[in-house]
Amino acid sequence: MDLQAFRDSIAKSQPPAGLSSALQALWWDAKGDWAKAHERAQLRDDAAGMRVHAYLHRKEGDQSNAEYWYRRCDATPSILTLEEEWQELAWELLRQG
Repeated sequence: MDLQAFRDSIAKSQPPAGLSSALQALWWDAKGDWAKAHERAQLRDDAAGMRVHAYLHRKEGDQSNAEYWYRRCDATPSILTLEEEWQELAWELLRQG
C-alpha cells in the first residue's frame, strides 16, 4: 500500500486488513479518534509503536511524555508540524511493510 491509498482508506469505517498496530494507530488518529490511536500504539513495545506513541503525546500537547517516548525509541523529538510528522511516519511504516 502506498501513502495515497493509506490516506484514501481513512474514508472507510475500519482500517485496511494487515496493517501493523503502529499504522492502525496513525489511521485512527487521522479519523480523529486519539484514544483508539493511543490504544493501538501501545499494543507492541517496539520502535514503531513507541515512535507513534511519541507523536500522539506530542499531538495531545504532553511534550514531556512525548519526549520520553522519543527517547525510548532512540529518536530525536520532531520539529515538524503534526501533519508533516504524521505523513513522515506513515510513509516510513508503509515502506517497511
